[in-house]
Amino acid sequence: MKIANFGINVKCGKLNLVDPRVDKLKEIFKAVKKTYLQIELIEESRVNDADLILCLKDKKLDLILQDLDFVDTRLSRTQDETEKKLLSRLKENLEKEEPIFKMQFNDEEKKIIAGYSILTIKPTIFIDQVDALDFDFLDKIYHEAGFIYFFTAGVQDSRSWSIKKGTTAWEAAGAIHSAIQKGFIRAEIIPVSEIIKAGDFNNVRNNMRLEQKDYIVQDGDWITFRTNA
Repeated sequence: MKIANFGINVKCGKLNLVDPRVDKLKEIFKAVKKTYLQIELIEESRVNDADLILCLKDKKLDLILQDLDFVDTRLSRTQDETEKKLLSRLKENLEKEEPIFKMQFNDEEKKIIAGYSILTIKPTIFIDQVDALDFDFLDKIYHEAGFIYFFTAGVQDSRSWSIKKGTTAWEAAGAIHSAIQKGFIRAEIIPVSEIIKAGDFNNVRNNMRLEQKDYIVQDGDWITFRTNA
């Protein structure tokens, strides 16, 4: 996951989101290794590469004005009534100093917006200055931006994965590998909290549920994918 830094006084670079649940799963499954979710904090000049924008509250207006300038320019040039109506909605929202990502759009509007260079269409969180990006802080930001975790664990690796809230089991399979997604048959699922509470996977193995492609993954699901890949 890449997070664009707007004015936060911390060093950009890669860091691991040290999730204690990954540690517990490694112990329970006696995994060879553990892999934390990796976050990369990048400069605001690379915002187009970002999954999320983290912006200092003092910089909020600067960020909003960049989007407002784009919308005003586009509004003055378009002759399409559908686009005009959409742009007017965006302008009204931005003039309230609200990011675009919280708005709801229909499929036609989503197609139009996909061609825009709007920054706050990405999940955007405004914060006070911080001295360090520790797990508790990043975990809070992560969820506020609409992301959730799912977990995989076995004898080889204990790992956390990042997906957007509302992601299906089929889409989550693709977050691991396209071949797993292509060969998807079923997903075996149990909350990671149940595994950790039991302390032994064998004690909760029978509690696993079989879910199909359209199952909406829940935050903290442990998943193993049945696949013909």
